[in-house]
Amino acid sequence: MANLDNLLNEQALNNNSLTIAQLIKGREIPRFITIEGSIGVGKTTLTKRLAESFNYETMLERAEENPFLSSFYKNRRQNALATQLFFLFQRAQQIQDMRQQDLFSPVRISDFLIEKDRLFARANLDDNEYKLYEQVYSQITIDAPKPDLVIYLQSPVDVLMDRISKRGRNIEQSIDRNYLELLNEAYSEFFLYYDDAPLLIVNCTEIDFINNENDYLTLIDYLLNVRSGRYYFNPTIFS
Repeated sequence: MANLDNLLNEQALNNNSLTIAQLIKGREIPRFITIEGSIGVGKTTLTKRLAESFNYETMLERAEENPFLSSFYKNRRQNALATQLFFLFQRAQQIQDMRQQDLFSPVRISDFLIEKDRLFARANLDDNEYKLYEQVYSQITIDAPKPDLVIYLQSPVDVLMDRISKRGRNIEQSIDRNYLELLNEAYSEFFLYYDDAPLLIVNCTEIDFINNENDYLTLIDYLLNVRSGRYYFNPTIFS
């Protein structure tokens, strides 16, 4: 019966006729999902859309609240430490708030993984600054819940640059190619060894979560089959 259901789902997806309610009916949805990826890859967009589809609450990265971020994009070397420490305290507070509310809101989807904070710190800080950052990090109690699924969105730098340009956020227009290359390399290395939760790696070069309903439904169908280990999703193979 399961194979028949999957076949029917695949046929409906190809015809773009399956609704989200039909797709997820009777299937187990991960209770806590985290989505990660570089700037411009679409992690917040996907987070919000999945939250709406699954009726989940969101825990979103609030980059716009960081008063140092605009200066950081213009001069990373001079503003990296202040930017990084602000994000560290902010994310630690968000996780603490989430922990306190777990009794009332047991299901969530987030657009950041707390371990990512150290990834950015290592990429942006010099050795002395990183030592200071690590001292601060070690003094903060970050009892982050373990995700039931991590989705890592990948895109090449050219695609990221194009998407950043098109969405037109003033604060991001000074982001340079070298920085995005640095982030992509850092993310690739981090997730090469990541095994703390089931991991789904998504090639976002061609996928369009907003305008292509078939892409979105196919991704949902695929992620609902992830139970453990490492999986790869490339939408071009479903074309």
